[in-house]
Amino acid sequence: MAIDKAMNVLIVDDYKTMLRIIRNLLKQIDFNNVEEATDGPGALAKLRSGSFGLVISDWNMQPMTGLHLLQEVRADDRLCSTPFIMITAESKVENVVAAKQAGVSNYIVKPFNAETLREKIDKVLGHA
Repeated sequence: MAIDKAMNVLIVDDYKTMLRIIRNLLKQIDFNNVEEATDGPGALAKLRSGSFGLVISDWNMQPMTGLHLLQEVRADDRLCSTPFIMITAESKVENVVAAKQAGVSNYIVKPFNAETLREKIDKVLGHA
C-alpha cells in the first residue's frame, strides 16, 4: 500500500524560516497539502478542527514545547493515533527517551535533507 501523498501534514515550528525549509523538503517528496502552525496551542487548535495524517513538530518552542504538544496529542482520544515526528537540534539521549516515552513516532535531528525526511515518514506511516 502506497503512502497517501495527498494527506494533510501539519508542520509546527516557531521559526518561520524552518517552516519554509520543511515545507520545501515535503514538496520535494511530493507532499503538497501542508499547513503550518507557529506554536503548540495553534497546532492543537488546527489538529482539533481538521484532519491530519502526520504532524512534524520542532522540539524547542515557546510557550509550549514540542514534547508538551506531543503529550497533548497523545492524551486526546481523537488525535492520539496521529503519527508525530519530532525535530530537534539536539540528539541528547534523555530527549530521545522522553519523546519515546511520550509516544513520538519518530525523531529527526537537524540539519536534515529530503531523503532523511522521506525515510522517517516511510517508517512512521508503516511502508518502509
